Amino acid sequence: MAGNILGRLSGGPLDGQIIPLQADDVTQVEEELVLPWDTGHVVYRKAGAAENTGEHDGPTTVPYRFDTQM
Repeated sequence: MAGNILGRLSGGPLDGQIIPLQADDVTQVEEELVLPWDTGHVVYRKAGAAENTGEHDGPTTVPYRFDTQM
């Protein structure tokens, strides 16, 4: 089911936010997220491997780090 994988954002204006990703498994996770912010967009890039990928260790999270604001 899509959305069971979460993105953990660090840095930039969305620091600390956890967002659902549109992916069924970690192989489908995007390398870059472009998200609406204020009157433009912010870009976060994948910054490491997925965590909590086991069946019973909580939701899978993927770290993303702030790159730029457009």
